[in-house]
Amino acid sequence: MHIEPFRATIDPSVLRDLRLRLAATRWPDAAPGEAWSQGTDREWLRDFVDDWGGQDAVTVERELNAHPQFIADVDGTPIHFVHLRRGGPALILTHGWPSAYLEYLPLIDLLPDYDLVIPSLPGYGFSGRPAACTTRDVAALWATLMTGLGYERFGAVGSDFGSAVATYLGLDFPDRVTGIHLSNLDVWPTAEPETDDERAFLAVAHGWDATERGYSFIQGTRPQTLSYGLTDSPAGLAAWILEKWRAWGDTDGDVDARFGRAFLLTLMTLYWMTGTIGSSIRDYIDNRDARTGSLPPGVRVEIPVGFADFGANFVPEGRVPRSWVERGYTVTRFSEMPHGGHFAAREEPELLAGEIRAFFASI
Repeated sequence: MHIEPFRATIDPSVLRDLRLRLAATRWPDAAPGEAWSQGTDREWLRDFVDDWGGQDAVTVERELNAHPQFIADVDGTPIHFVHLRRGGPALILTHGWPSAYLEYLPLIDLLPDYDLVIPSLPGYGFSGRPAACTTRDVAALWATLMTGLGYERFGAVGSDFGSAVATYLGLDFPDRVTGIHLSNLDVWPTAEPETDDERAFLAVAHGWDATERGYSFIQGTRPQTLSYGLTDSPAGLAAWILEKWRAWGDTDGDVDARFGRAFLLTLMTLYWMTGTIGSSIRDYIDNRDARTGSLPPGVRVEIPVGFADFGANFVPEGRVPRSWVERGYTVTRFSEMPHGGHFAAREEPELLAGEIRAFFASI
C-alpha cells in the first residue's frame, strides 16, 4: 500500500471565489414564527456568512494540519487519515455526516496510550470515493488500511456512519477487531420491541423521523439534484450542514457556544474547498439501496461492544435502552452519559475518551 505524507493547503483563488460568492448571496425572506422553526435562521446565517468571508487562510491551514496526516492508496481509492504512533494498541476512529475527521481531533491528547488512526470517510474532505460505497465497503477499506499500517489487531470507534463502519468491522473482521465502541446506533437490530422502554424509545425515534428525516429522504433518493445548489452556494451549504450541528447536538439552541464559531468556520471551509458535499451525501443513497442500516435477522455482533448513550443525540428524550442494543450487539459496557449529543467527540471529548479508555481496558 502506497502512503505519502499530506499537508492541506488553501488555494488563494478558491478563497477569493468563496468571498465573492458569500458577498453576492441572494437572501430569501425571513421565515415566519420562531427562529429556526422552519430551518436555519436567516439572521444567524447572515452573521455566520460575514465571519466566513473574513476567515484567515493561515489560521484554517494551521487547524487542518495540527497533526500528522497521510494519503494512502487503499484498493485504488485515495484515503486521507491522521496517524499517531505511540507504541500502544491501535484504534481507528470514524466520523459520520455532516462531519469530518476534525470532529475526532479533541480525543488525540485524551487517548495518549493508543496508536490512533483518524480517516476521512470516502468522499469527504481529502479522501476519494468509489462510484458506490456503503458503510460495509468502508469497513473493508479500513481493514486494508490498518493492514498496510502494520496493525493486525485493532479496535474501532465510531459515531453516525462511523458507528455503522465500526459495526461492519466487528461483523466482517471479528478475528482482527478487538472490540467496537459506539456513541450512537446506526445499524439497528431487526426485532420487535418487547419492553415498555423499547416501545417508548421507538415511538420517539419514529416521531423524529416524521418531522426531521426530510434531509435523509432527499439525500437517499436525489443526492445529485441537491448537490448542484450546495456545491454552488456557500451560504446554502452552511445552512444545510450547520442546522444539523445545532439540532443534533446538546446545544440548547446555541450552536456557536457549544462548538465554537472558529471550528464551524473551519469545517465549512473544508467542505467548500474540497467540493465534497455531493460525494458525502451519496452515502445515503448507497446505504439505502444496500440496506446497511439494519442487521439481518438473527445476526449479532459477537465481539465485545461498548455503547455510550449521549442522551441529547438528536432529541433529549431519545435514550436508547440497553436491551434494544443487546438485540444485535454483545454489549460489555453500557453507559448513560450526563451531557452531550450526536457529535460527542467535539461536545464532550473528556467524557467520550473516558468511556473509550474504560471499555478497551476492560477487554
